[in-house]
Amino acid sequence: MKASVVCSLEMFWNFIGAIWRRLPATMRRHLSRFGQRRFTVTVAAILFDDNDRILLLEHVFRADEGWGVPGGFINRAETPEAALRRELREEIGVEIEDVKIVFSRTLGTLKQVEIYFRARVIGDPKPSSFEINRAQWFALDQLPPDLSNDQRRLIERAMSLNEKS
Repeated sequence: MKASVVCSLEMFWNFIGAIWRRLPATMRRHLSRFGQRRFTVTVAAILFDDNDRILLLEHVFRADEGWGVPGGFINRAETPEAALRRELREEIGVEIEDVKIVFSRTLGTLKQVEIYFRARVIGDPKPSSFEINRAQWFALDQLPPDLSNDQRRLIERAMSLNEKS
């Protein structure tokens, strides 16, 4: 590139930068978000009891057969762990302890980031939301036959990461 073109580009970006710095902060924030892709963020948990059984929920709105690990969406200004605790209280009326993040994944087609935890349940899970039909404990070798392959892989992944730590 010729020196004059490089100099012109540099002057252009310096000019744009000067304008940018003079814009109100709220306008800069809105403009910076304009070109960014949006993602929703969810939390989910592989939950165990004292007998090492896993808790699965039969969800009303789950796209596959209905059974899956509990979780939900993160609200604005909510931490992932706080969102998980809120979802569990709302859906099945339990608290959790020994909470650890085990992995996360991105679902590009859904534009969704999922954060997975592992924890131990305090209390007796009972559906307390219209979103949940049933809450049931399962031995790892006796998972529901209609549990989706995706949910099985998530459980296996959480289990294998726990064995390594």
